[in-house]
Amino acid sequence: MPEEHGPPLHALRIFIAGIMQGSHVGAVIHHQGYRQRLAALLAAAFPHAEIYDPLADHQRSLTYEDALARQVFFHHIRLCSEVDVVVAYLPEASLGTAIEMWEARRHGRRVLTISPLKHNWAVKFLSDQVYGDLEEFAAALAAGRVQRLLWPEEGSRTQDVET
Repeated sequence: MPEEHGPPLHALRIFIAGIMQGSHVGAVIHHQGYRQRLAALLAAAFPHAEIYDPLADHQRSLTYEDALARQVFFHHIRLCSEVDVVVAYLPEASLGTAIEMWEARRHGRRVLTISPLKHNWAVKFLSDQVYGDLEEFAAALAAGRVQRLLWPEEGSRTQDVET
């Protein structure tokens, strides 16, 4: 399905996706410091953007009862189909992030992934661009490469999404 990819008529909406529980067996999460860094980088590059970090409103999500946890989980997945860009941080595999990337991709949204897993098919085929780490992503933002990826030409209308 073709999707328009010029600058949005509304404020750019960005969803910060990324590893939380990963493959932990217990009720613990990975260090989440990357979220603050990503939010700061994105806010500097896109000062008028609406940046949504799912952890910001759900710091205690591991303690949620199942009904609330299910509601939050599916709400975040739905948001990925509605935002303009999903920025996914994957230093290792994450089931939730893969689902968020899939949902964004199948709805024609841009997916920018920060991950060393460049050969992983979910990373490779669901991403518009893969950056090896946060430093590479920061450099791409500073150089304007991310902005050119999002809007290669004013009014560009070419991006096919396979479902």
